[in-house]
Parts: sequence; C-alpha cells; structure tokens
Amino acid sequence: MEKFYTPEEVAANLKVSRKTIYNWIQEGRLKAVKIGHFWRISESELNRLLKGDEQSQD
Repeated sequence: MEKFYTPEEVAANLKVSRKTIYNWIQEGRLKAVKIGHFWRISESELNRLLKGDEQSQD
C-alpha cells in the first residue's frame, strides 16, 4: 500500500512553505488528490518531484 503525505509534511521535508506546496499543486507541478477537504500527495509523486522528473505520471 502506497503512503500518502499531507502538504504540511511535504513542506516540512522539503523545507519550503506550505503555500509553495499548494502553488505547485495548483500549477500542476505536483500531483495531489483531494480527499474530502484534505489534499494528499503520494510517495511516488513526491519521489518523482525529488528526482526532477517534470513529466506527470498518469
């Protein structure tokens, strides 16, 4: 089962602001899913971002 992170957890790990993570989601740079009122980012998507791969996984 894949692990999912909150935008706050991703921001803390990357040492960027929470607003930056939300901007990346809105720009399509970071794929996330909205579950109810909450955004979640998959571990594989986070790894894709960290590798510098700009192509989104569909």
